[in-house]
Amino acid sequence: MASNTKTYIVEHLDPELGMWSELEYIAIAKELQENNAKFCLSSLPAEFKVPEALNNIPSFTAEKRGVEELYAKDKSRVCLLDPSAASDLCPEDGDKFDAFLFGGILDRTSELRKKGFEGRRLGPVQMTTDTAVRVTRLVVQGKIPLNEIAYLDHPELKFNEHESTEMPFRYVKDKDGKPIMPEGMVDLIRKDSDKAIDDMF
Repeated sequence: MASNTKTYIVEHLDPELGMWSELEYIAIAKELQENNAKFCLSSLPAEFKVPEALNNIPSFTAEKRGVEELYAKDKSRVCLLDPSAASDLCPEDGDKFDAFLFGGILDRTSELRKKGFEGRRLGPVQMTTDTAVRVTRLVVQGKIPLNEIAYLDHPELKFNEHESTEMPFRYVKDKDGKPIMPEGMVDLIRKDSDKAIDDMF
C-alpha cells in the first residue's frame, strides 16, 4: 500500500537557477504545501544556492543525492513521468506509488527508464514543470482522470493592444478559463517578450 503523503521530485542538475524555474519551483512548493504533499529538488550540484523564498516553504526539501540513492531500497515506489512510457497516469497510480519523479531533461528521463523506474505518460502535449506536477497531483491525489482535467493548450498572453505571446505549452485552466501559471510569470514573460522562451529557463 502506498503512503498517504506523496512526494514530487524534480531533478535539477544545473548549478544555476533561472528566474523561470525559480517561479515554477516556488509555485509547486506552495501548492503541495496546501495539499499535504512534499516537494524535493534532487541531484542538486554542490554549488547550487536555494532561493530563500523557496527554502522558507515547509513542504520543500533540497537534496544533493539522486533518486537512485534516495529510493535505492525500493524503486517500485517511484513513478517516472515519461513521455515514452507505455501507459498514461491514472488515479489508481496514487495507490501504487509514493513518489513521482520529473526528470527535467529527456536524456536523463531515458537514463532513469533504463535504471528500472516504472513510467507513466501525461499526454501528448508538452507541459511546464509546474503544470506537470499539478496534473500529476490532480490525478493521483484528486483522483481526476487525465482526460477529465480542463486544459488550455498554447494560450496567447496579451500584454497590450499590440503585444502578445503564444505559449508553446499545455496548462490547466482556472475557474475563469485562464491558464494557471506561477505568480510573477506573466510579468517575467512580458519583460522578456523580446527573448525566445527557451532563454528564460
